[in-house]
Amino acid sequence: MGKIKYMLERITHMNYGNMFKTIDKIHNITNKNKFSIFCDVIYTGLKYGAGYVDYYQFQMYKMNDSEKATIITRGVNNSIMKKYNNQSEIYKFEDKVTFNKLFNKYLNRDWIYLKEASIDDFKKYLNGKDYVIVKPLDLSCGKGVDKINVKNVNVNDLYNKLIESGQTLVEDVAKQNKILDDIYPYSVNTLRVVTLNYKVVTAYLRIGNNKNVVDNFNHGGMVTVIDVDTGMINYPAIDKDTNVYQEHPMTHKKIVGVKIPMWDDVKKMCEEAAHVVPSVKYVAWDVCLGPDKPCLIEGNDFPGHDLYQLPVHRKGNTGLLPRFKKAMEENEK
Repeated sequence: MGKIKYMLERITHMNYGNMFKTIDKIHNITNKNKFSIFCDVIYTGLKYGAGYVDYYQFQMYKMNDSEKATIITRGVNNSIMKKYNNQSEIYKFEDKVTFNKLFNKYLNRDWIYLKEASIDDFKKYLNGKDYVIVKPLDLSCGKGVDKINVKNVNVNDLYNKLIESGQTLVEDVAKQNKILDDIYPYSVNTLRVVTLNYKVVTAYLRIGNNKNVVDNFNHGGMVTVIDVDTGMINYPAIDKDTNVYQEHPMTHKKIVGVKIPMWDDVKKMCEEAAHVVPSVKYVAWDVCLGPDKPCLIEGNDFPGHDLYQLPVHRKGNTGLLPRFKKAMEENEK
């Protein structure tokens, strides 16, 4: 019943104009008949929970049924989230201040919440700092996040300005490891580490571009997959426009062949953090790799599946669902 309800909601709210534009793109790539593509999009959506974006992005038009069944589609991802994440507990991840309090042990940097701090508290916090990161509590995907020079700032004016703008969570700038800083120094290039049932099941490196101060894939950044067992980057990075990068276009530093430092420490930290709120079992952790230890940035209780199993990051047409199922089965015995 839940799957039928989900599909009816998707059909009702679908952007049919964009769907037919996507079918045109697939036709131009494959030269397949547009009606047959349309029929397969509908069939794949009904059977595997794939939207037309999934169908295009994961190149499901190249797959047979057994291969499609391995893909974590939007519908599959949604069902995993509903099964493993207690909805009454997810506020502990969505409220940034609550998150920082609960996971303070893993942040490895100082922070202050202005609505619970006086101007004097803020002055003490800023003492000796050159830059800080300010965040709003009600936005996501890097929106409203700013890096501010506070070396010679009027603290009273800044305090009032941040309260007024809603950017009330202030954190130290996370310093990143030299290996990642050399690849792209304008943003913190974060690791996206996904745990399911307290086990790391997949991981990615997000890298900024074009002098943007955020590395978000949906805001001009790029992404590549990290081998969960070794910490190696064996595949090129790709951006939202499907440009593929063996090396960074600005620094010309190689991406393929990089080994993520302290990878075992990253996995250990994320799997340990996964037990802090045990009723939320499917989490995407954003991690800054510091000079000598990993630092937790945030946890996402509804991991986006758009970074998963991109064609440039996989061998053949096999998706991640078998690996996810193994984690589910192993931890539920």
